[in-house]
Amino acid sequence: MADHVTICEVGPRDGLQNEARQVSVTEKVRLIDLLSATGLRYIEAVSFVSPKWVPQMAGSADVLSQIVRKAGITYAALTPNITGYDAARAARADEVAVFASASETFSARNINCSIDESLARYRLVCEKAAQDKIPVRGYVSCVVACPYEGKIAPEAVLRVAKSLLAMGCREISLGDTIGVATPGEITALLNIVLAEIPAAKIAGHFHDTSGRALACIETALGRGIRIFDSSVAGAGGCPFAPGAKGNVATEEVVSLLEARGFATGIDMQALRVATNFMMQILGRQA
Repeated sequence: MADHVTICEVGPRDGLQNEARQVSVTEKVRLIDLLSATGLRYIEAVSFVSPKWVPQMAGSADVLSQIVRKAGITYAALTPNITGYDAARAARADEVAVFASASETFSARNINCSIDESLARYRLVCEKAAQDKIPVRGYVSCVVACPYEGKIAPEAVLRVAKSLLAMGCREISLGDTIGVATPGEITALLNIVLAEIPAAKIAGHFHDTSGRALACIETALGRGIRIFDSSVAGAGGCPFAPGAKGNVATEEVVSLLEARGFATGIDMQALRVATNFMMQILGRQA
């Protein structure tokens, strides 16, 4: 039986958050419904951040109310604080995600607070989510480098990841936010992280700015990582990380995994339909 790898689709949230054109609720709903038909089991659908800061995430409650939810799929929402959490819970998000940075400067630019201040916010979210029996996923951004500080020490990443796990996050996604990681840097990072955190609790989140995302995924696979974030059609980029192009494309990740003998449970034909629709949203040629 083939070893299974879980794909966490972040296109509807991370993929669309940096688009110049306002994407309608109807388009987002259509995209998520197409993704729901692919065999994916995890879709990060929306974000309850202030539309003032990330305009593309307006209408998130409407999106969650209009999608056709399929059994067995987790429809998740990114939440920056208790206010966002309460909105996500009211909209019936299956899971929430919180996002901290391994870089102090990026934390200040992205969420207007220090790393420790962000962790204090998320502790409150995790406490409330535990009461409500809603799972929480944790992100750590800038795990290799920061657009403002340059290289980030693996030990800084480990500190934040351990803090998020201790407060109740079920899993930590390690994000190469500006897409500059090399396989060697991922090896060095995982040497530190996996010495204290089981591989089963770690996901990889790679941007393909430098064209090395797939190579980094192969490196992580070799270290036992079996969960990866990706975005259909390679859409994405952080509005607070200059030069951060799109996430690694879901269709490319699935092709790589299946070529290496891993099972994903994803129907490539259905995924192509979703990819083509995302390309239309982005105004690109399919």
